Amino acid sequence: MADRDQWLASTQEPVVEPELPIIDTHHHLWDFPDDRYSDVRRYLVPELVADATGQNIRQTVFVETSAFYKNSGPEAFRVTGEVEFAQGQAAQGASGDYGDVLVSAAIVGTADLRMGNDVVPVLEALMAASPQRFRGIRQRAAWADTSIFPQPPEWMEEHLLSSTAFRAGFKYLDRYAMTFDAWVFHPQLGDVAGLAAAFPNTTIILNHLGTPLGIGPYANDLERAYQEWKIGMAEVAQHDNVVLKLGGIAMPMNGFGWHLRDTAPTSDQLLERNERYYTYAIEQFGPRRCIFESNFPVDRMSCSYTVLWNQFKKLTKGYRADERAAMFHDNALRVYRLVAH
Repeated sequence: MADRDQWLASTQEPVVEPELPIIDTHHHLWDFPDDRYSDVRRYLVPELVADATGQNIRQTVFVETSAFYKNSGPEAFRVTGEVEFAQGQAAQGASGDYGDVLVSAAIVGTADLRMGNDVVPVLEALMAASPQRFRGIRQRAAWADTSIFPQPPEWMEEHLLSSTAFRAGFKYLDRYAMTFDAWVFHPQLGDVAGLAAAFPNTTIILNHLGTPLGIGPYANDLERAYQEWKIGMAEVAQHDNVVLKLGGIAMPMNGFGWHLRDTAPTSDQLLERNERYYTYAIEQFGPRRCIFESNFPVDRMSCSYTVLWNQFKKLTKGYRADERAAMFHDNALRVYRLVAH
């Protein structure tokens, strides 16, 4: 992480509009013994708050990443350990010892919805692990063949969101007023649209701008990926129960190569490359169904927190004040059932 810190420090910018209230709707916290998701092994409340210095981050949303599962007990219930961990981090942030930001004010955990009826006690256990903050489930549905991931993670399943087994468990989210965070790669956007059509009463939150891929066969043809992504996003946007997270496209798999540069990018450089993606997405979903995210510390591999949010603020300078407030803050209050702070 020290090398990454030095690299990020190669580009310094003042915070744009430091007074603008923000809810960071997607970040992770972990303390791993290896580099399984990024070159950041430890990322907890102090690290997040340090990255966010200068921004008016009011609250944040913790999203699952297979951290701190229990190592005993029934397999299906071990995921509750991550929610207990996030609940503890939330209490640490709420102490005021790290400033005014409410870290993990909402918590998104995971469960294997393919369990069907048997997932009900797992969902109830997750709610019990964080009665005040637990809001929903993310079961990762991103899938790619070996031309993109020569050794795909064990959790990958093709067309997970369309499977009968998955939907047998998914139907219970509405009963418990839970949201569903959907993470797919852009070729699976049609699966998200199909899920939204089948369950119109469940709020589905599409992660990472639909994850346009830029690796494997797309590495030398980002324009092809962009055009495919546009078609998929337009299909998903037709469903009013889908909310879009704006962000999460600074991962190496997006193919922009920021992490390979000699110096970290500026917000203007990010905006020049990314603006057409964000503008098209907001046009399709409308400002009332968009929320901004950092995806830190994963996107920290490509830019600093300040640069990332400066990009978003510059991106939206032409929108009305109420539209900007909605995307940066107010929509998140509604979607994740938060109380203004």
